[in-house]
Amino acid sequence: MTANAETAPDAPDIKQGMGLFERYLTVWVALAIAVGVALGQFVPAVPETLSRFEYARVSIPVAVLIWAMIFPMMVQIDFAAILGVRRQPRGLVITTAVNWVVKPFTMYAIAYIFLIVLFEPLIAPGVAREYLAGAILLGAAPCTAMVFVWSYLTRGDPGYTLVQVALNDIIMLVAFAPIVVLLLGISDIAVPWETVGLSVLLYIVIPLLAGSITRATLIRRRGAEWFDTVFMPKIGSVTPVALILTLVLLFAFQGEVILANPLHIALIAVPLIVQTVLIFALAYGAAKAWRVPHSVAAPGAMIGASNFFELAVAAAISIFGLQSGAALATVVGVLVEVPLMLALVRIANRTRGYFPVAASQRPAM
Repeated sequence: MTANAETAPDAPDIKQGMGLFERYLTVWVALAIAVGVALGQFVPAVPETLSRFEYARVSIPVAVLIWAMIFPMMVQIDFAAILGVRRQPRGLVITTAVNWVVKPFTMYAIAYIFLIVLFEPLIAPGVAREYLAGAILLGAAPCTAMVFVWSYLTRGDPGYTLVQVALNDIIMLVAFAPIVVLLLGISDIAVPWETVGLSVLLYIVIPLLAGSITRATLIRRRGAEWFDTVFMPKIGSVTPVALILTLVLLFAFQGEVILANPLHIALIAVPLIVQTVLIFALAYGAAKAWRVPHSVAAPGAMIGASNFFELAVAAAISIFGLQSGAALATVVGVLVEVPLMLALVRIANRTRGYFPVAASQRPAM
């Protein structure tokens, strides 16, 4: 398949329907980080008040924002298309293998090499071990909510993305704890099962049901054309706004820790960046070699490259404490992930023409 395959009239265009806010999302992310840290420093009452609204160590305000962020993705899912996933099993095979057979172990190896070996003169051994623990928590938690944003920005198949994420969440319920225990080398570790279960409920089940009901109701009352041309463009603007507000809150909660360790933040970021790029390259390259359509390949690679940082942060705080090096490492994961993932989104969009076009995206003959 050559680049000409994407010149078909119905081929997706990454800039189509994207406003100024979305096109310069990197700038808004940087501003959100600055605003969040400043908010935590100069108006501490805000994060202190919001931190009281938690259940199973999940921040309810953050959960609401993430729900708002992924609802526009869920409402456009056509369940008839989901049934067609069985005709594209390769995407699920690649996503599952990369996330659970490769990713946790490469994260451990890369983080160990950098934090324990190469950066030994710069980081005390005990602190480096805590940073390694945080990296392991990130590596054992594939992305759940944010991948819907990356799928949207790469014009991924929303139905297939949902199935990929749901499968990873199911595996996470049984594989997260054993992998963490194995890689940390501890036999007694408190894994926040309530956090995992509640996150799946909040970030997958509820938005999916609400989106399905909304879609069916609006199409029945107003028609499919109105839904596609009027409703979806309007609700689509909710996603980037919710993303920015989510980042503001996350960095408001962790601003003090970030400001206290500026050099260590840069050192922690190095293995996380290497790991993210490596996993994306492995999954994306495997999809290309196996001729997986781009609308499936791009979100699948994004799931492996990005992390379920809400779970990683919660687990680090629960196991090691709020001021621990493990908690700091997971926060750095958030700091690194968004701009790096946006860069990978651009790479995926620029290489779209090297992938086959899904049958549903081919122009009618």
